[in-house]
Amino acid sequence: MPENQMQRGQQWLEQLLQQVGLPAAVSPQIQTPTPELESCWLTIDSQPLTPEQIQLLIGAEGTVLDSIQYLANTILNIGQPPEAQQAYTIELNGYRARRQAELQRLAVEAAEQVRATGVEFEMKSLSSAERRQVHTFLKVYEDIETESRGREPDRRLVVRRLVNS
Repeated sequence: MPENQMQRGQQWLEQLLQQVGLPAAVSPQIQTPTPELESCWLTIDSQPLTPEQIQLLIGAEGTVLDSIQYLANTILNIGQPPEAQQAYTIELNGYRARRQAELQRLAVEAAEQVRATGVEFEMKSLSSAERRQVHTFLKVYEDIETESRGREPDRRLVVRRLVNS
């Protein structure tokens, strides 16, 4: 990823935080858990923030952090050709790392349950970014397939055995 995209993301997020009265430094870093999930992580320094401010920025079940991340991905990629677009992940106080580990655990449990029972498993209450992560996590299972079903805000991820055609 070009350095200027990382700096652009860092500057955008620092300006946003300053405008809402929560000035904090942002550290950009590339993370590539899998090639499909390469992302520029923009980590907000929690040191100058109070616990209440941190909770406000994360929101219930990460909804505020998800919204900031959605804005970053939308605004920073406007007008960019597809090959120049970059995925941005907004991190604060370890929330994303913990949630990513939790999603991976849930994905593995769902795959194991589907293998054991043959019954499809629905995962509810996931954001579109989280659904995308689970789809990617489960690609390694050759006998499992995933799909998203329904419409927002009730869209669900379905895990099931791969049907041999």
